[in-house]
This record gives sequence, C-alpha cells and structure tokens, in this order.
Amino acid sequence: MSKLTPPTDPETVQGIRLQKILAHSGFCSRRKAETLILEGRVSVNGMVVKALGTRADPATDKVCLDGKPVHYTSDKTREYTYLAVNKPKGVVTTCAQKNAKIILDLVPVKKRVYPVGRLDKDSVGLVLLTDDGDLHNRLSHPSHDHEKEYLVFATRPVSDLDLAAMAQGMVIDGKKTRRARVRRVSENGFKIVLKQGLNRQIRKMVGKTGNQVTMLKRIRMANIRLGGLPPGKWRHLTEKEVKGLRQ
Repeated sequence: MSKLTPPTDPETVQGIRLQKILAHSGFCSRRKAETLILEGRVSVNGMVVKALGTRADPATDKVCLDGKPVHYTSDKTREYTYLAVNKPKGVVTTCAQKNAKIILDLVPVKKRVYPVGRLDKDSVGLVLLTDDGDLHNRLSHPSHDHEKEYLVFATRPVSDLDLAAMAQGMVIDGKKTRRARVRRVSENGFKIVLKQGLNRQIRKMVGKTGNQVTMLKRIRMANIRLGGLPPGKWRHLTEKEVKGLRQ
C-alpha cells in the first residue's frame, strides 16, 4: 500500500486528493466531499482522515466513505452526464430530503448525478445536474465568476433607486453582495445577473427595499439557457454547451 500524502507535501507527489476521488466516484461534489472529510466519515486503508488535501492512490489504497468502499474512475475512462432541468415550485434542489419531492425525482437516469448549486423550494427554473466533480467544483466556486441570470417579479412596483441599489450591492446577513447587472422588464419585474449565490440572496435584496418577491425564475447559468424547456422536464446538454462551461 502506498503512503498517504499529507496536504503539506508538494503538488508534484503521486496520488489524488481525496476530494477528487470522492467526486469522481459519484458520491458527491468536491465541496460536499470536503465536509465529509472534516466530519471524519472518510478513511484510507482503515485510518480516518480529516486533513483536507490528503492524497491517496486509488489503485493501491482502500478509500471508504462511512465504511463503504469508494470506486474511483479517471477522467480518461469515464463518460460524464450533464443535464438541464426546469425545476417547478415545491421541488427541493438536493439529493435527499425526507417527505419532500427532490430534483432527482424529475430525472430518471441511472447514473448518480447531483445539482450544481441550489435553487430554493419556492423558486423555479434552470438547474444543472452532473456527475463530473471537476466541472461541478468549477461552476460552484465564486472565484470562477460564472454568471447566473434570474427573472424576478415583486408584489409592488420596483423603483429605479431600488434597482440601482441591488446593482451596486447590498449588505445581506452582514455581508455585502457583489455588484450585479440589473435590467427592468416591467413596472414590477426585472432581470438580474449575479456572480455569486448567497442563501436566498435575491429575495433578501428585494426585501431590503421594502418589497417582496412573488416569482423568481433562473433562466441562465453561464452559457446554458433555460429556453423553452417545460416545467418538470429535462434534457442532456450538447457537447458545445459542455465545452462552453469549461471555458
């Protein structure tokens, strides 16, 4: 068996980060894998590992999640799945939740895919699903500046000052949001493009103006558009779309 490589070792050493092994095995995203490692649920050769960045060799090391073996598949041999779903209201964007209809219930595919980011239960629109851990991490991390576009309608008319305030950034839960692009579509409606995804961010921003969201629909993620995909339906992404996500 190979020797585990602690995160302080140079990047040139052999082995693959445990986060990547878990993600490529279809168990979860890389970000979720980090949580699992910190919770002490991952072991290598019978030893629990809690250090992020630890590496192992899938060919010789036995990696387990909650005591169950993890089977790693490399990029060269794996065929990934990339899906777009139009999430209806009331569906939860998660892989498991008791007494609730989840996003995976809408997608009858055999492969274990998981959502890129979240869209709250009361919101509708585009959700991406994939088993490509690397791409999932790239799309989820705010440092890559992937855009997400939403169509929003409020209870009362939205003033130009309110739109400008949301575009400039607002303090939400003690943190100022990043600048956004905002465009009016009607007296009560607007489109907004974000490069971050704080919890219920748009609803809280609208709330700070003294208004309330009545409809929130995600219509684009990066280069992928919702288009005419009906609510509750899904489709495979094209090769061109997947290539665009990697840029």
